[in-house]
Amino acid sequence: MAAGTEYSNPLCISEEDHRKGDLTAMREDKLESVESMNVMKMRKPPRHLPPIGHCVSSDQLASTIDMEMDIGVVSSNSLSDGNSTFVPVFRSGSCSEIGPKPHMEDEYICIDNLPEHLGATAHSCSPGAFYGVFDGHGGIDAALFIKENILQYIVEDDHFPICVRKAIKSAFLRADHAFADATSLDSSSGTTALTALIFGRMMLIANAGDCRAVLGKRGKAVELSKDHKADCSSERLRIEKLGGVVYDGYLNGQLLVARALGDWHMKGPKGSSCPLSAEPELREMVLSEEDEFLILGCDGLWDVMSSQCAVTIARKELMLHNDPERCARELVREALKRNTRDNLTVVIVCFSPDPPPRLEIPKFQLKRCISAEGFDLLQQILDQ
Repeated sequence: MAAGTEYSNPLCISEEDHRKGDLTAMREDKLESVESMNVMKMRKPPRHLPPIGHCVSSDQLASTIDMEMDIGVVSSNSLSDGNSTFVPVFRSGSCSEIGPKPHMEDEYICIDNLPEHLGATAHSCSPGAFYGVFDGHGGIDAALFIKENILQYIVEDDHFPICVRKAIKSAFLRADHAFADATSLDSSSGTTALTALIFGRMMLIANAGDCRAVLGKRGKAVELSKDHKADCSSERLRIEKLGGVVYDGYLNGQLLVARALGDWHMKGPKGSSCPLSAEPELREMVLSEEDEFLILGCDGLWDVMSSQCAVTIARKELMLHNDPERCARELVREALKRNTRDNLTVVIVCFSPDPPPRLEIPKFQLKRCISAEGFDLLQQILDQ
């Protein structure tokens, strides 16, 4: 694809909304000289718990060595437009491991060429891609169903491709209801869902649950999603407003997350408002040359690793071999080494065929000066 090619914009997003400032480059000396930092980790309790009164307590915190630099985690609100001639090239790799749990309940999807995948239903959309991770609980049925159907629900929605934001929100709810109607599946199983839909330079992240999307921007970690834990202040307010409770960090004493698809034993009739929501939270941005890669990970990764740590490790790996598949495997390996208590699924999406460049270290010129009082004092000492 030639640089400078113009694409239509089906996401209904104004690029001017994102020209709010540039992110400064991370100094390479700090990036590569970090030895270790102490970080606290907590063994993750199971997502489902017995009813209130039979809750399982969390394990004690333990210290561990963390090769990371917990600086530079940036809000997505400050992203800049960058070079208008930049054309991303999509390359992805993934890794999924059962970890210490007895069953694998994670699913994921990687589509680097969306128009080719959609075929006749592509609506003449810009070159793009689609990625997702789905962290199931209470069985694999919900995660597998959402993985296999969510994209189709998006592109079949009446709002697609005129306004993809509305199409995605509608698709999440439609998929949730369709799963409840699938009589051959266990509707009491549930899943979180995190997707990334990209057209040209426009990227839209949709999240329901505690998976996380993190952008690597010249070595900086930019979080593009919020973890919907039940004890998150904003989610707790929403839950309590709808008549639910958060007990020991769990929604109604049973579920660790505040948003999920499935779990119909905890939801009311279709269309009614309930504390457990399937509605995704959306973040959008315009990709620029500074945006090097995207990490989509289930909480098995983020339970033992910060966003900045994952970006630091991923960037170093890509600089060595430029292989997103190997990069995803390394993040999973590192999370297992740190004793994660969950299934592990990681998707890495690169936006360039080239590896991340070595960061330039600015040269600082120190100016030595002395005050008049200091000069007089020095002169008196020398005259003695």
